[in-house]
Amino acid sequence: MLHIEIETIWRFHKDESPQTAVVMLGILNDIRQTGKLASAAKHAQLSYRHVWNLLEQWSEFFGVPLVESHRGKGTALTPFGEKLVWAGQRMHARLGPQLENLSQELATEIKPFLRYGPSVIRVHASHGFAVAKLRELLDQTPGIGIDLRYVSNQNSLLSLAQGACDLSGVHLPRGELREQSIDACKEWLDPLEYRVISFVTREMGLMVKRGNPLAITSLKDLAERRARFVNRDHDSGTRLLFDQLLALHEIDETGINGSQQIEFTHAAVAAYVASDMADVSFGVEAAARQFGLDFIRLLTEDYSFVCRRSFLETEPMQRLLEVMKGSTFHEAIARLPGYAAVNTGSVSTVRQFLDSLYPKPVTSRKRNLPR
Repeated sequence: MLHIEIETIWRFHKDESPQTAVVMLGILNDIRQTGKLASAAKHAQLSYRHVWNLLEQWSEFFGVPLVESHRGKGTALTPFGEKLVWAGQRMHARLGPQLENLSQELATEIKPFLRYGPSVIRVHASHGFAVAKLRELLDQTPGIGIDLRYVSNQNSLLSLAQGACDLSGVHLPRGELREQSIDACKEWLDPLEYRVISFVTREMGLMVKRGNPLAITSLKDLAERRARFVNRDHDSGTRLLFDQLLALHEIDETGINGSQQIEFTHAAVAAYVASDMADVSFGVEAAARQFGLDFIRLLTEDYSFVCRRSFLETEPMQRLLEVMKGSTFHEAIARLPGYAAVNTGSVSTVRQFLDSLYPKPVTSRKRNLPR
């Protein structure tokens, strides 16, 4: 399977000078995490002297130092260096899924010109940490490839109906919003044609800065404490879920400071809060922990895949199910905060799936008791 990686380059230039500076943010991030210039040089596979020269060149270009050394305490980033690193992390979190989509499109266009390629499963699903981990493991599995495109819940089901993908990702909340969410998908769930594959569960809630300085404990606190909020884009399933939660608790979105400020991934909103550009956001626990944030759980989501019944019997799909049920994948999911592998790889009919969402009420029968 051909893999293509598209990376961003941070190139700075000044109007009055033809000189440019390409800043390697990975070096700055390593210094931030370890406090050691030698460690950053080793990770970048460059000499200590070369890295030091780069830092001096960048500082000279900006006219502001990026790092500062303290005797006996190693090397630390200056406030300007910190700002560059956080900006880089926000951009990576924001653009990462879009660049992955573009690289996958290019790989798909190139494949017909290659002599041989493995069987490819086309997956359209909402962006998430478990989906990314599944892709990583499939990339390591010989003879099978994955064409993964990140799209919203309903768009993924539409893709399946139009034959544009083989697997469609769907995530649905447990609790009071379950029925409302499944109603939005029902028209696309053909009970005769489709089957549902259990994947994972994930915890959803509020991401706040470490220590929760605003003492936020509920959605109502967002407006009452005038917390700076960063939202998800309107097409995302997470944004739809957040809007449903606001309606459930009778909270006016216009009263939330920054509700129109949007980012496109769970990691992007978490990075936004971590870099102190916002106080709180809504998303998965794994993203909060990745950026050192505290997390206030609000609900659990079930993440499943939908496919055509005929596709289940194909060899690529059987191999994918083996990966999903395997210990390697389960161990990887166990390391993701807020994720759990629950009945992963088990297949059900649409009717069984819906019955599990709406369990029939238990009715008591009168019995003739002995007198």
